[in-house]
Amino acid sequence: IGCQACVAACRSANGVEIEDVPYSVSGWNTARTWDTALDLDGETLNVIKVWRDGTAEVKDRPKDGFAFMKRHCLHCVDPSCISVCPVTAMTKDPVTGIVAYDPDACIGCRYCSYGCPFGVPQFELDVPYGQINKCEMCRHLQAEGKIPACCDVCPTGASLFGPVAELQEEADRRLAVEPGGKYSFPRGDIRDDRPDHEGSIPQYVQHVYGKDEVGGTQVRYLSGVPFENLGLRKLDSFAPPRLSEGIQHTLYSWLLAPAIAVLGLAVLVRRNKQRQHQKEDV
Repeated sequence: IGCQACVAACRSANGVEIEDVPYSVSGWNTARTWDTALDLDGETLNVIKVWRDGTAEVKDRPKDGFAFMKRHCLHCVDPSCISVCPVTAMTKDPVTGIVAYDPDACIGCRYCSYGCPFGVPQFELDVPYGQINKCEMCRHLQAEGKIPACCDVCPTGASLFGPVAELQEEADRRLAVEPGGKYSFPRGDIRDDRPDHEGSIPQYVQHVYGKDEVGGTQVRYLSGVPFENLGLRKLDSFAPPRLSEGIQHTLYSWLLAPAIAVLGLAVLVRRNKQRQHQKEDV
């Protein structure tokens, strides 16, 4: 519903304070009562964006409608950011699946920003010694037995936490209901007993984004408008890291890469010696 409670909760839980007011609202926002970032950046880990078409009269309608988009890390099954990081500053927890960032290991190369198909990791460009920032699914809260702040405060179940398999089942249930039909939306953690949000099912696009894209992601999206309208690109099911890492692992198995390098140097030295002898003979 665009309430942005998840944005405020994310900031509070992760100690994020927006220093710069977006230029588009700076003219009237002198009291700094509105400080929501326009997109992910070196400070913002989670943001609600709005898409509009034409008169924007009806929510979740592609023609003359509007829709909200929650933008943050999708925590890929095979993350490109981890694959391209040369110093393992990006890691994936084998139990929770959280893609985490270690600022102490980071060298600031920003390969993760370029490698991510969703443009999630962002670098602090306005400080002398910046670092990458991204959603880490509130891993510090999960370590205390809590759930991510964004899901904890969402009043409608638009953001929901839980095991991926159960979230996929919930997505399938929502897709199976006729548009306009009444539905009880679970809130917070799909496994807890907090009261549901009673609402109606929109005209969903019949696809769960993240189920197959780039090998799958742990965050799944449902939408009433085409996903491309919300900035979620059309991506096939192939995960690029599987190819790049497969090549790397093949080359370095049994020291193949060093062996090839030594062989190449030996050939080069031999060729240069032959040329030198030819010159001396002349």
